[in-house]
Amino acid sequence: MEKQKDNSIILKKETDNLEDNTFSKLSLIYKNEACNFQGYDVENLMKETAQLRKLITKRGTLEILIPLCCTNDPVRYIKFRNSMKGFSSKTLAIRLKELEKNGILSRQSYNEIPPRVEYKLTNKGQELTESIISLLQWMKKWSLN
Repeated sequence: MEKQKDNSIILKKETDNLEDNTFSKLSLIYKNEACNFQGYDVENLMKETAQLRKLITKRGTLEILIPLCCTNDPVRYIKFRNSMKGFSSKTLAIRLKELEKNGILSRQSYNEIPPRVEYKLTNKGQELTESIISLLQWMKKWSLN
């Protein structure tokens, strides 16, 4: 598959030979190294980027999301509070409410003494967290150490 315009993508077939196991792979080669978001509305994309940045860069958000991605079990509020040193209970409560409001977390409260509240990632939250992990892997791969 080849397109011959300025920002075209060329699909190139390569063959590698690793210990007598020959295999083919397809790789994308960008003819022009400029980012190609043809068909996207730039203004909407910038608004969405601002909304995402506003959500995930707030203090405590990543510290809440990352531990949740490592388990399918719900995490109790007290566990967050004990593990998030340097965060006030108020900041933690506000952040948890924001994430729930945005559909990232689900909250389950139990009518017990002492009260028990548990949080889980929603499907939306799981996708967001996987994207964050991918971004962290990209950063690690390309960092200048």
